[in-house]
Amino acid sequence: MLTKEEILNCDDLKLERVEVPEWGGDVFVRTLSGKERDQIDSFIVESKKDSSYPGFRALLCAFSICDENGTCLFTRCDLEALEQKNAVVLQRIFDAALRLNGMSAEEARRKKETFPGESL
Repeated sequence: MLTKEEILNCDDLKLERVEVPEWGGDVFVRTLSGKERDQIDSFIVESKKDSSYPGFRALLCAFSICDENGTCLFTRCDLEALEQKNAVVLQRIFDAALRLNGMSAEEARRKKETFPGESL
């Protein structure tokens, strides 16, 4: 059985390198912390009034793009600037972030099949 200290000291955030030739190199994309995922979920709930979720792609990219140590490169203050970047590049990073964080459409379908009565 794991101890509290073992759990809290475990580095469980995954990193993945994503090629971005348009920017002249690569970036790292990482899994979200529980707190960051809650912030993303709150954003989605707040945006339900407008089903297009404006700003969601940039928000997830901002929370996910990091250095090789897993430290985020962007904050919420950078969202407007990040939204101005190449949509193809943001989509590539966004897709990696969705997959790493179990947020892809495939993952949503799998959850619906596993928990058919739940709204996810």
